[in-house]
Amino acid sequence: MVATLVALVREAAAQARLVARSYPGGCSADALPWTIIKPFDDHVRRHVERDPRIEDGRDQVLIAAVNLAEARPDDDDVPERERLVKAINDLEWVTLSRGIANRAAAALGYGEAGERLRDAAGRPSSSS
Repeated sequence: MVATLVALVREAAAQARLVARSYPGGCSADALPWTIIKPFDDHVRRHVERDPRIEDGRDQVLIAAVNLAEARPDDDDVPERERLVKAINDLEWVTLSRGIANRAAAALGYGEAGERLRDAAGRPSSSS
């Protein structure tokens, strides 16, 4: 069962949203995109089959993070912040709805290789 991998997807998204909402606290503008995407890359990306939709979602998160980093960080109401949170939500959703556990996930006991994450996630939903 891929429930552990589903939990990792949700936790990576939650951590990314926390960083996005607290920025500029906690990291510099140069570090923001990599700080946002690191939990996903470390705990999820290497455990799901490559899928262009997931990779595109990841790219959108990085782009949105760069846009926020280039905005005025002292303004809590910058639209780039909500765009970044939306991109994170979208990446979470596409990973849960399209993700398939790979052999690396199976080796760690995250489920069977080829098992769909949506089977354990039910109807994927993004928590905001």
